[in-house]
Amino acid sequence: MPRIETTTLINAPIEICFNLARSVDLHKISTSKTKEYVVNGRKKGLIEIDEMITWRAKHFGVWQNLTSKITTLKYPTYFSDEMVKGTFQSFKHEHLFEVKGSQTVMTDIFDFQSPFGFIGEIFNRIILTNYMKKFLEERNHVIKEFAESGKWKQVLAV
Repeated sequence: MPRIETTTLINAPIEICFNLARSVDLHKISTSKTKEYVVNGRKKGLIEIDEMITWRAKHFGVWQNLTSKITTLKYPTYFSDEMVKGTFQSFKHEHLFEVKGSQTVMTDIFDFQSPFGFIGEIFNRIILTNYMKKFLEERNHVIKEFAESGKWKQVLAV
């Protein structure tokens, strides 16, 4: 099973970073390239434990639906979401937050499995792992930008 790990250093309080990472509003902003929008579940605000959300997005030129559920939430240091239904065979996305000095260290761990057995494994190695890593890094860049600039006030209730 492929695993992607990314680490982002953010000059902002852990609570702001944590809430931005689970903000439906910021998710829509950070995934504008794939035109993501909610088709079922929370349409704005902060996603909470046991909530499910279905996103519709365009990846590789194909519209896809993906439903995930928040399976663990430990404010403000950890939450995870797991695929309930979608194009992956499975995925689990862990979000970890830690304070180091004046910075928040945000770590993503994304474990996934493509369908279609051996063909899926080849697709993972050649295309999907790099695609998903770039997708996560772009999203994390937006979280960092909002957290550090004060733009977070546009998406989080103060």
